[in-house]
Amino acid sequence: MEQILRERAGNACELSGSTEALTVLEIGPEADGSPDMAILVSADCADQISGAREMDPTHWHCLNESAWSQVPAVQVAAYRLLAKMPDESWARDLLDMLYLEDDVLAWAKAGLQESTPDEDTGVVHKDTHGAVLSAGDTVTLIKDLKVKGASFTAKRGTAVRNISLVADNPEHIEGRVNDQRIVILTEFVKKS
Repeated sequence: MEQILRERAGNACELSGSTEALTVLEIGPEADGSPDMAILVSADCADQISGAREMDPTHWHCLNESAWSQVPAVQVAAYRLLAKMPDESWARDLLDMLYLEDDVLAWAKAGLQESTPDEDTGVVHKDTHGAVLSAGDTVTLIKDLKVKGASFTAKRGTAVRNISLVADNPEHIEGRVNDQRIVILTEFVKKS
């Protein structure tokens, strides 16, 4: 498998581009041992992903390029890493811009389920109908919302993709509308 991944990646880390100390990292859950569910990463990236070293957000600026990979396993790894850095504005913005096919997005979210911000803080975000919201979900506005500090109204029916959860307030989420990041009250959205 390592040889196949080295050929696919051109003997470089598929996340950072580093050519030193490369290793195979399976992307679970339910990794099947195939190259399609694995990526080639540097030891530095592997240590941060596994938790052996603390995550260094500046190291992950490399995701600005690798997140656009055509390899689903690389897309999943990039999505999960970006979702783990909600305090970094560049990471939130990149996560907002990413488009993943439905099956790839489901795979990415399945890995995030293992440790969600809600479980860590005890805060649960729910939409207007009581459905539990997770980071990365898509929601639809259920009424027109005048955006404070901006010169537009977010229209009813607008889809807000890749939302972020406000960790200390279960009534607030963040999302991008008209290319502007805004805070939205959960009572005015429904999960798509």
